[in-house]
Amino acid sequence: MEDRSPVVASATDFVERLAEELETSDSPARTALEAFDEDVERVLDHYDLTSVRSKAHALTFASMYDSAETAEAEDDRDPIPRAVLAALIAADVEFRGPLRLSGRRKVLLAEVYEALGARLSRAGLYDHAGLAFRRAMALHRENEDDESEDRCGYLSARARTRATPRGLRRLTGELSFYLCGHGYRPAWLLGWVLVQLAGFTTAALVIGGDAPPTSVVYMGLVSFLGPLGLEDTEAMNSPARPLFIIESWTGVVTMSVFFALLVRKWFRM
Repeated sequence: MEDRSPVVASATDFVERLAEELETSDSPARTALEAFDEDVERVLDHYDLTSVRSKAHALTFASMYDSAETAEAEDDRDPIPRAVLAALIAADVEFRGPLRLSGRRKVLLAEVYEALGARLSRAGLYDHAGLAFRRAMALHRENEDDESEDRCGYLSARARTRATPRGLRRLTGELSFYLCGHGYRPAWLLGWVLVQLAGFTTAALVIGGDAPPTSVVYMGLVSFLGPLGLEDTEAMNSPARPLFIIESWTGVVTMSVFFALLVRKWFRM
């Protein structure tokens, strides 16, 4: 039997009741997040956690996090086990509570948030998953762990995009994901550079007129990095010339974004 203080035991029971209410709520995601925030405030208002003296480098609600790891939904219709929602409330109580988190506890709590975020994402609760990943991101930032911060930032952005209703904002978010991983995967843009080069070069070969294929391929590769002159496209059909203009502008935008993201990543190393 785990040795817990009466305050922690009472707070644990209270959190589990709040998780049950949250689980049965039919509110939209945004309203559910507001209810979640109110639940965390209720726990902080009801319990004096400053009196809790946990073991060195141990989290206050460690037992709840352990239960959430192996918890399974009681009903196939439930999106997520109640223990996972309870653990998320408990983690936010520790994150926002009065007790100072040591460096080691920040690492442990960040790992809890990441695990909860993954479970919530798989269940389709993307708003709650985004919250978990943002909390983990903040803790990694405080510990100056840039790699882990970027990982959680990427997962948070992905969850936020999936939580966005269908429309222009959702489309923009999905485009950002597939192009560069929401800015956290700049190397993905190099793959799109190859796709663009292949696409523009193939189109130029089809509509390029009497120009030699080797010349067309050369111009297709060169114009991606800079505009061609009029004399360079004299042997090509008129429809092919605007194609190279479009390719040049596309190349400028793509490479500018790539180097901006790459420099940002370098300066964080």
